[in-house]
Amino acid sequence: MLVFIEHRACSCGTLAAEMAATKLLVTRSDEVMSGAVVFTGTRVPVQTLLDYLEEGDRLDDFLEDFPTVSREHALAVLELAKQSVFAYADSSG
Repeated sequence: MLVFIEHRACSCGTLAAEMAATKLLVTRSDEVMSGAVVFTGTRVPVQTLLDYLEEGDRLDDFLEDFPTVSREHALAVLELAKQSVFAYADSSG
């Protein structure tokens, strides 16, 4: 099973927003990392970024440890997560 999530961001003028508007951000495949959601084009689970941030690490620490993920890609995924939270809050009344 292969799942692609495409995100269209607002025209905020940032490189992250532009990347989000034109590329697939995350993928999931049973053949890659046992089906974990990963940054597209990598084997890096998105959960790893969230774990880093939850533990108080900086985005730069994550990027240094996982050079296959660009800053723009990480920021676009975080923007997608933020928008998902706001959409959830709006739908829950």
